[in-house]
Amino acid sequence: MTQSVVVQVGQCGNQVGCRFWDLALREHAAVNKKGIYDEALSSFFRNVDTRSGSDGPDISKGKICSLKARALLIDMEEGVVNEILQGPLRDVFDSKQLITDVSGSGNNWAVGHKLYGCQYQESIMEKLRKTAEHCDCLQCFFIIHSMGGGTGSGLGTFVLNLLEDEFPEVYRFVTSVYPSGEDDVITSPYNSVLAMKELNEHADCVLPIENESLFDIVNKIHQMINSGKLGSTVKQNSLVTSSAGSAKTGPEKPFDAMNNKKKMLNLTSSARFEGSLNMDLNEISMNLVPFPRLHYLVSSLTPLYTLADVNVPSRRLDQMFSDAFSRDHQLIQADPKHSLYLACALLVRGNVQVSDLRRNIERLKPSLHFVSWNQEGWKTGLCSVPPVGHSHSLLALANNTCVKPTFIGLKDRFMKLYKKKAHLHHYLHIDGMEQSCFSEAVSSLSDLIEEYSELDATKGGPQTDPSRLKIAV
Repeated sequence: MTQSVVVQVGQCGNQVGCRFWDLALREHAAVNKKGIYDEALSSFFRNVDTRSGSDGPDISKGKICSLKARALLIDMEEGVVNEILQGPLRDVFDSKQLITDVSGSGNNWAVGHKLYGCQYQESIMEKLRKTAEHCDCLQCFFIIHSMGGGTGSGLGTFVLNLLEDEFPEVYRFVTSVYPSGEDDVITSPYNSVLAMKELNEHADCVLPIENESLFDIVNKIHQMINSGKLGSTVKQNSLVTSSAGSAKTGPEKPFDAMNNKKKMLNLTSSARFEGSLNMDLNEISMNLVPFPRLHYLVSSLTPLYTLADVNVPSRRLDQMFSDAFSRDHQLIQADPKHSLYLACALLVRGNVQVSDLRRNIERLKPSLHFVSWNQEGWKTGLCSVPPVGHSHSLLALANNTCVKPTFIGLKDRFMKLYKKKAHLHHYLHIDGMEQSCFSEAVSSLSDLIEEYSELDATKGGPQTDPSRLKIAV
């Protein structure tokens, strides 16, 4: 059994991470009724004997003693991390997994990357090594951060670089929350484009999320409730926007809704639970990323609510597959159906058969555009254990050119500031930060956009079979 380590950086990264750990505990509690530390739990949690203090040894089997998250929490402000340590999840983390400062990064990528990166490099590496030492077979680092702030974008991508240097064989999956066009951080286009260069060069897979898209999803669901369209088929408090039964209190934020969609839990479900068609994390990277820089995977998850009846009619199951490809269910504002697919993965959980999977792929294929050299670019996984409160669910991961408009919008907002050299002085007074960092970052983003444009230009072209090797007789 493999293990994964979650590195959550910055305010947004830690708030989203907090929801992830809450959901992970609830998911395993629903399945593991006897309180036994099993292989599924070991993917994200250590079982520590704390009777002789917090430094007790790990217990590999038997009763659960004290679960500790395989995680590192980093923020250059103390607020969110302190909230976590005073909340219901406080026992899941210990002080050796935390790195905090008091002054923050002031929405400045250079402060997070250049200043705090150098200052905390040794401390971060030491804690990462300690966390890795507790793993028998470390397969993946999940990094959660935002692109618009200073700590998430700057220090988050600095940690990504460290991971590549120190653990080159371990996969690096990054969940990046992208700012909306009306973001309240004026310098967020600078921070995002500077961070994009690092993601292009050092991540194995990036799962982008847009706040704007999350707001739209939340609003659509509430409209459906208010109009009565969901009727009596939906269970109480089962929407992705509901925190019922969770440890979180207070007003709901869009990224709560996002993490209620259990993306990372579904992504790792095959590694944690049995199924008729398992899919490992290394298979996602291997099958969905045909070119090193084109590793941005658009994700969607259905259904957005829990159905009241456990026996799922095939008609409703088919709708779940259709929804995964509609623009209303994407976690960025994109329309994959009208763009070009390089590859697509479907990770299904619950009482769904391989025949259901194949039938729906055949049904949907005619309406989807795949690159000519990968017409059968599907990867599928079936896990028999559904998410908590659901009878079934589907996570779709698409390597699709529909991410291009998000990157173009980001570049446009960057250039509006950069043409006027607005706010540059805040960055350039940081040691190691030069104006060439900005030009190189926007050049990297332009190259990425151009790669997607070249692929888009092939859409709808003639699909010819590659010539076969001729064997002389």
